[in-house]
Amino acid sequence: MIRIEVQIGCSSGNINYNFAMSLLIAGTVAFDSIETPFGKTERIIGGAATYCSLAASYFTDSSRVISAVGDDFPREYIRLLNDHGIDTTGLITIPGKKSFYWSGKYSEDMNFRETLVTELNVIEDFTPQIPQEYQDTEYLMLGNLAPDIQISVIEQLQIRPRLIVLDTMNFWIENTPASLKKVISMVDVLAVNDAEARQLSGEYSLPKAAKKIHALGPEYLIIKKGENGALLFSGKKMFFAPALPLEDVFDPTGAGDSFAGGFMGYLVKTGELNFESMKNAIITGAAMASFCVEKFGTDNLINLDKSAIYSRVREFSELVRFQDMEI
Repeated sequence: MIRIEVQIGCSSGNINYNFAMSLLIAGTVAFDSIETPFGKTERIIGGAATYCSLAASYFTDSSRVISAVGDDFPREYIRLLNDHGIDTTGLITIPGKKSFYWSGKYSEDMNFRETLVTELNVIEDFTPQIPQEYQDTEYLMLGNLAPDIQISVIEQLQIRPRLIVLDTMNFWIENTPASLKKVISMVDVLAVNDAEARQLSGEYSLPKAAKKIHALGPEYLIIKKGENGALLFSGKKMFFAPALPLEDVFDPTGAGDSFAGGFMGYLVKTGELNFESMKNAIITGAAMASFCVEKFGTDNLINLDKSAIYSRVREFSELVRFQDMEI
């Protein structure tokens, strides 16, 4: 297990960050069965909190997970998280219940997937309980869960974290709009894809959508565009992070959650919260997502090394770097 010193877009020499800030990730820890044009897997470890925490673990050793699994969940999967320095005190096992299970099949171009099976199981009536030792949480990542669960996590923390980031999806936009708008008003950063941004705002233009979503509360908005990169909005400021063209894309599952883990990991690592640090965090998140898709499931997130991550981040930064020019 390694941790990486990240420096992007800095011209003032080498900087070592030694912050020891805590990151709490609320999301699913689950089984996935995945089929793509390149192969098939059965009941491997998955879930938003799994991908997010593994990606973040390369930048901080103070990650914690809030989730629930059934008694069918192998202990070696939990040890895998622990081996990456992830605190699983908040990952509870509920006897007599089965773990969350998702199965999906991707088409030839990998942009479209068909959900074959979704079994909520233990998550269906999950009520998170924040352990007392998590009360010093400074960074909170709310993975894609029901808005009422996300609200419960925020309200159980006695001191508001420095940064709260929220991920959501079209299902909650359609079915729980009131609860979703409430939790959106409580966070600093909202992350959605372009279709969800349009659905939430009622605007096709993404800059117009961003303006309406900002009015709901978040200072920052990340709009994920899959293989076309990601946009960052804050007030009148905007930044675009391209996607890195990859030779091999085997499995897009977990890419968005790996993005979130890299994004949060960078911010925890540096301790900086401003538009420039958000830009750097997006590049870092995009780098971690690119590793995720190169193998099935979490395989490529388990044994990364410092040089590979640093090289990938540099590749991304070169995509958006150019010299000032006269026209």
